[in-house]
Amino acid sequence: MPYIVTPAQLNLRGTLYKEARDIATKITNIVCEELYRCGFSGVVVADSHGPMVNLNVESIPEYVEIVRGFPRPLSMIAGFEGCDAALFLGYHAKYGTPLSTFDHTYSGGTIREVKVNGVPASEFLLNAYVLGEFNVPVILVAGEAKLIDDDVKRFAPWIEPVILKHSLSRVSAKSQSMSRIEGELRSAVKRSVEKFKNGAVKPLKVNLPVDFEITFIASHFADVASLAPNVKRVDGLTVKFSCDSMASAYKFFELLILAGSAVANILQRDAG
Repeated sequence: MPYIVTPAQLNLRGTLYKEARDIATKITNIVCEELYRCGFSGVVVADSHGPMVNLNVESIPEYVEIVRGFPRPLSMIAGFEGCDAALFLGYHAKYGTPLSTFDHTYSGGTIREVKVNGVPASEFLLNAYVLGEFNVPVILVAGEAKLIDDDVKRFAPWIEPVILKHSLSRVSAKSQSMSRIEGELRSAVKRSVEKFKNGAVKPLKVNLPVDFEITFIASHFADVASLAPNVKRVDGLTVKFSCDSMASAYKFFELLILAGSAVANILQRDAG
């Protein structure tokens, strides 16, 4: 999201968390309003940062349903069933991207890299692949410039992009005024819907069976992941597994991360 540059904005106890919530809610409502104007009768919003209870629900329009809370099936795209198209808001680049605000892949405290069929994947790619399996195309992505350049334009050039920030470092970025961003978002939503109606967008598909390779930031996460019978240890930090569907692979990926988080909590507790 634009203007989000400090850890104080990222979690429930952060001193600037309210500011971040207001920004995220404003961006979300702009897009929902424009989708409704373009003829969509309803919008499902999956609140998907951190604990997934970030948006100010009292201000959402009456035609919007909101999915909140974590853990939940299919995480960031929960609730997509019955939807015609998807739009991704506030997306960031994958872990290790230079000069990119809060670069990480799904779990900044656990994951260094995720490869899908040998290709390093961002959250954009992971989520778009799952939706593609159900023939739901992503028609717009709004987020950090590096993600747009590195992943969106490379894997799905038909998607309408909106740059919300140009990063100067991991904790610094430049963004336009909210009024300028609102204008660009509304125009981009209209263009994306027009593309969708004209058949100019398509679901992003992954070849099956899908191979996942996960590199963790510490070996004890890989120790735990390798306890699963269908997981193969590659090296000290890396494991891999295969699934017959992207949705199944995504759910299993979620499970391994939750197991890693549990270990992290145990080690932190035992350290006093």
